[in-house]
Amino acid sequence: MAWNPISGIALEETSRDLSVVVPCYNEAPVLPELHRRLSAACGNVAHDYELIFVNDGSADATWSALLSLSAQDPNVFCVNLSRNHGHQLALTAGLSLCRGERIFILDADLQDPPELLPQMMSALDDGADVAYGQRERREGESAFKKVTAYLFYRILNSIADQPIPEDTGDFRLITRRVLQAFCSMPESHRFVRGMISWIGFKQVGIRYRRGPRAAGETGYPLGRMAHFALDAITSFSIRPLRAALYAGLLLSLVSIILFVVSLWAYFAHDTVRGWTSLASIILLFFAAQFLFLGLIGEYLGRLYMESKRRPLFIIDEVVSGGVKSTPGLTRVPGARDVANV
Repeated sequence: MAWNPISGIALEETSRDLSVVVPCYNEAPVLPELHRRLSAACGNVAHDYELIFVNDGSADATWSALLSLSAQDPNVFCVNLSRNHGHQLALTAGLSLCRGERIFILDADLQDPPELLPQMMSALDDGADVAYGQRERREGESAFKKVTAYLFYRILNSIADQPIPEDTGDFRLITRRVLQAFCSMPESHRFVRGMISWIGFKQVGIRYRRGPRAAGETGYPLGRMAHFALDAITSFSIRPLRAALYAGLLLSLVSIILFVVSLWAYFAHDTVRGWTSLASIILLFFAAQFLFLGLIGEYLGRLYMESKRRPLFIIDEVVSGGVKSTPGLTRVPGARDVANV
């Protein structure tokens, strides 16, 4: 048995040629087609594979559909989280459980084609540790989303300490040693594609056209996209804090100049300038102070959440081959309490 420090579950050490990890949130309509295309793609490149579907607290019939697939296909491994933890943590849950020598990651909506798997396998055969999909065209998405995604990756790369490939998602194939390095990273605010880029090793991009969703609706509305972008920036760069420092120094210099100018105006003209300019200056500096305090608070809040050392996710049940199992009943000495992880 092998203990996984993230999932808190003891797994059989039986390895697989390939593991596929798919986080799912309200994806019931697309699951049959997803399973068909994934099975065909995996069957062409691996003799022994597992399909790990993680139900991230879906409100539709996703879990029932996954149970049906598990009963039909012994290669299907279903994980049901206790609630909606978010895409990145659901993906982490699946990655913590897989046993493949190579791990294929994709979303359930079929915008990223499973048929790209053989090309990614060839890249790893040639010595790469990560083969990631790089979008050259995004079909079926609004102009607003295309523009914001384009700007996001370029702004992130301009401030990130470690370069992150532009126009990429979590769609990729990784080796076992990359997975082990990833599972050793304990942070709770996770930006998986950035974390894998940070790990290093040889990583190659494979360009492809991203299609529209096969069915259902996106699980990333504007609010979640903004939160995701904030997680990405604060997880991989402290430059916003440095920018706040530089801006504070600049505004301090401006305030000194304005103070000297006000003194000169008072003694030269024996009058007090209008309250409009004074109010404008006060509002400017108060706005700047609250902006910087909010920025600092964002980083402090993340430190606070990390200090709690809560489990990253909680697994309700695991089903493999139609058989249910109870997770988290095994503990090891010295491990933090992750019995329900």
